[in-house]
Amino acid sequence: MLTAEPTPRISPETWSITVDGKVESPTTWSWEEAHRLPPAEYRGDIHCVTTWSKFDTRFSGISVDTLLEAARPTAEAHFVMATSKTGYTTNLPLADVTGGKAWLVWDFDGRPLTPEHGGPVRLLVPHLYFWKSAKWISKLTLLTRDQPGFWEQNGYHDRGDPWRQQRYQGD
Repeated sequence: MLTAEPTPRISPETWSITVDGKVESPTTWSWEEAHRLPPAEYRGDIHCVTTWSKFDTRFSGISVDTLLEAARPTAEAHFVMATSKTGYTTNLPLADVTGGKAWLVWDFDGRPLTPEHGGPVRLLVPHLYFWKSAKWISKLTLLTRDQPGFWEQNGYHDRGDPWRQQRYQGD
C-alpha cells in the first residue's frame, strides 16, 4: 500500500469526522453516530495514479451527501479540503463529492477496512485517482477557493481524472 506517511492505528472508538468551513452548521460525528446514518454502498472500479485499477470493488459506509445535508453548505462553498488524522490533505471541487459521487467507507468487500487501506474510515471518490480518496479521514472543510493539498503541492494534478490521465501538473 502506498501512503505519504506512516500508517496510523486509529481505534473506531476514538475516530470522528467533522464537516466545517463554509457551512451553516459545523458538525462532528463519532463512529457510533456515523453508523446510525443511512448506509450507502459503492460498487465499481477504483484507479491508482501508479496505473493499476481494481474492478468491481464493493465499499460500504455513508454518502458524503448525507453529511453535507446536515452541515448545510453555504452559497460560497465551492471546494472541499479533505484532511486525514495524520495531517494529509487533498483538495476537491465540491461538485466531485456531491450528487452520489463520494462516500466515507469502513468496509471493503464485506470486511472492515484495515489500517493499511485507510481504516477505520477513508474517503472514497472513485471517479478520480485514488490519492483523492484520503485514508484515515477526519475532516471535510468547505472552502470558497481552491487550495492545493499534499500531493497537489508536490506536482500532482489538481483534479486527478483517470480518464484524462491527469497525474501530474500540466497533464
